[in-house]
Amino acid sequence: MRYRKFGRTGLFVSELCLGTMTFGGQDGMWRQIGDLGQAEADRLVGQALEQGINFIDTADIYSDGRSETMVGRALRNLSVPRENVVIATKVHGETGTKGPNSRGLSRYHIMNGIKASLERLQLDHVDLYQVHGFDPATSIEETVMALDSLVRQGLVRYVGVSNWAAWQIMKALGISRERGLARFESLQAYYTVAGRDLEREVVPCLQSEDVGLMVWSPLAGGLLSGKYGRQSQPQEESRRRSFDFPPVDLERAYDCIDAMRPMAEKRKVSVAQIALAWLLHQPVVTSVIIGARRMDQLQDNIAATDIALDTDELARLDAASRLPAEYPGWMIDRLGAYRRAQMQETTET
Repeated sequence: MRYRKFGRTGLFVSELCLGTMTFGGQDGMWRQIGDLGQAEADRLVGQALEQGINFIDTADIYSDGRSETMVGRALRNLSVPRENVVIATKVHGETGTKGPNSRGLSRYHIMNGIKASLERLQLDHVDLYQVHGFDPATSIEETVMALDSLVRQGLVRYVGVSNWAAWQIMKALGISRERGLARFESLQAYYTVAGRDLEREVVPCLQSEDVGLMVWSPLAGGLLSGKYGRQSQPQEESRRRSFDFPPVDLERAYDCIDAMRPMAEKRKVSVAQIALAWLLHQPVVTSVIIGARRMDQLQDNIAATDIALDTDELARLDAASRLPAEYPGWMIDRLGAYRRAQMQETTET
């Protein structure tokens, strides 16, 4: 297991992060995603830590708070030293009594949210507190200032963002810089070999501002596991069939699976491992969040860290998954071509 610097901070996190959305689901969508009990959660957390994962991600809305509770109990049941694990959670969704102010990114909800999360986790602080989505009802200034208050109080070590557009992230970073506030150190976002939309605007923003990237749903809700293809659609009992998320361009996904399958067969590994390995080869990626219902799934995902894709394989995957050109990207590339050539000439001389 390798460890990567977290954004511009001095924190190092494992290249794989244990996601806990499969913990505690009892009904509806959460049961479809995962209904692991405490004993099963303890085993998965224990195995992840034993394999070198030091990063665990949860959220206040996962299974209506039960995921956070189970993560906290697992850490206690396993007697995990607090300084050996980086705990991340999120705020935004509707929680608690579900009144008009029990959602969003207002100071009111954020302050209540961290208190409730810490109680469920049985911790005195979380290492990374992330806003789970964009709140059109609350100004970015209010949200950033509330998060800074949590850092100053010692309840939160770092703050991050999830599922925001590049302009929203950039605006928040500008406010933080101007006012001397704690800034977003990471983005948690959807990114796969079959879903590279992030590369249009968000990836350049992250690279410019030295913001880390945590990847959620790296197998596109199981679609890139290798179990499915053009001739084998997800079955009724599949999570992908019952909960079709995230949205995926199926033709592009199947092209990617077709390209990955021979790479997996050559190494005698799963297609899922190739999909995860592709992400781990992307320079912008800090950590890939893996979720599992079973121990064998966890072990298979962890094994992806041992796979090295060669230049030819990366090129084939790039060709199968490349995004179609869109404006202004194609114009920016066109107008910048001669300057890139000039810089290359300068480097060579």
